[in-house]
Amino acid sequence: MQPAPARQGVSRAGATWTAVIAGLVVFILLVVFFIQNQDMVQVHFLGLIGPVPLGLALFIAAVAGGVLVAIAGAIRIIQLRAAARRARRGTAR
Repeated sequence: MQPAPARQGVSRAGATWTAVIAGLVVFILLVVFFIQNQDMVQVHFLGLIGPVPLGLALFIAAVAGGVLVAIAGAIRIIQLRAAARRARRGTAR
């Protein structure tokens, strides 16, 4: 009886291919979303008014929301790092 072959972990190349495939799936879903939501809508934002395809307006709103969440997360990470640095120096408030 032969011993079972050693199990290999995840390689960087495998992880890269997985990320590429996931990115392509998201891209295809976005293209389908844009194709299905081509109706023009009137958008009012900060005094600017103009017609924009519905899919694009929703995509821009989603990206803007993601950016706001990323900014809030970055601020919190900076706060936690500063607190950890103060704790290491022994000057915790």
